[in-house]
Amino acid sequence: MSNLLDHPLIEQRYFFPREGFFADPFWVDVDGARLACSYHEINPGAKTLVHFHGNGEIVDDWQGDFVSLINQMGCNCLLAELRGYGQSSGRAQLGKMVADVAPTIRALKCREQDLIFFGRSVGSIFALEAAARFPNAAGLVLESAVADVLERLLLRVHPDELNVDLSTFRNAVDQQLNHQQKIASFKGAVLVLHTIHDGLVDVSHGQRLYDWARGRKTIKLFDHGDHNTIMMVNAPEYFASLNQFIRELD
Repeated sequence: MSNLLDHPLIEQRYFFPREGFFADPFWVDVDGARLACSYHEINPGAKTLVHFHGNGEIVDDWQGDFVSLINQMGCNCLLAELRGYGQSSGRAQLGKMVADVAPTIRALKCREQDLIFFGRSVGSIFALEAAARFPNAAGLVLESAVADVLERLLLRVHPDELNVDLSTFRNAVDQQLNHQQKIASFKGAVLVLHTIHDGLVDVSHGQRLYDWARGRKTIKLFDHGDHNTIMMVNAPEYFASLNQFIRELD
């Protein structure tokens, strides 16, 4: 079923990779590709935040201030890159990208309880996969996140174009990308960040993810900004919420 998620039409219409360059990547070897991540360690014994960026973004976009702020919160930071993005090889095939998550996390050689997963926008797909694979991680942060991947895919591609019916497509997505199931099985703390004015991924996605989470959870809905400006417009409150969340982790 993963082959259906790797269909060229999904790759072409849903993902918008671009190239980038930075020195000394943290290379992660995965099946058929090499991922150019960026690792910033302040203390080998500290918690490590693993950040999965949004669709039109690359690791290069998150170097600098974001990493510095995460480090100031006492965390190491891995900026995870996706196949086909930045300096990584491979193509942006959804099924394969999901399969890359576990080897990316394992490459850090961290204790599971010291991990914090962070997914922004499309990156939430990969952060939730990490949460499902490592359910004893300390925390999960979902910013402008996607609750229903099928809903998002159907905006760009019709099952007929993939030579399947809707039921088959739904089953293929559900098999790998059931976000309700993934977040419900996660044992760590959850922080949901969303703006009520998100015109790309409606705020209902954030609310659903919050509702599905079963452990300690917090939701912060911002009155300002949109899908791509939520962090910039709300920076003081945004990072205060993130800092408090990290400080309260076990």
